[in-house]
Amino acid sequence: MKKIYKVLLLALIVAAILSPFASSSPDGLERVAEDLGFLEKGEGEPIIASPVPDYVFPGIENESIATAIAGVMGTLTTFGVMYGLAKVTKRKSRA
Repeated sequence: MKKIYKVLLLALIVAAILSPFASSSPDGLERVAEDLGFLEKGEGEPIIASPVPDYVFPGIENESIATAIAGVMGTLTTFGVMYGLAKVTKRKSRA
């Protein structure tokens, strides 16, 4: 098995196990908006709907499992995009 796939497998395991323990507190920007009283100005109808809103995979009742699946999906998506970008860049640099 190639080293890259071993690293991917490790990343998927870490994402699945640690995602449910992520903080539910707002991130820095959201916290500042909340503290300064303009959080509601950022609320509204999104231009593009998120496939996994609030880092919880939709349709799954158990929030821990839904968060773990969201973490795994995010890891796979990031890996796929970066792997594809590396392949395209590698091909262009050889030419």
